[in-house]
Amino acid sequence: MSAEEPLFRVVRGTPTPEELAALVGAVLVRSRPSTVAPPPALSAWTRSGRPAATPTAGAGAWRATGLPR
Repeated sequence: MSAEEPLFRVVRGTPTPEELAALVGAVLVRSRPSTVAPPPALSAWTRSGRPAATPTAGAGAWRATGLPR
């Protein structure tokens, strides 16, 4: 791509400068990598205070309810 070649070309219609600016902003936002950090890992202490995803049954299940996961 040469320095003279435009990044966008209007094929149909006559957009206002505000409409072109909105288009460029939307394209820039969509082309950037996401900067959202993954949630921090929960500690065993935090997990122990939350209910289990699925209740466990069977031998020793009563003991496992008081242990951290």
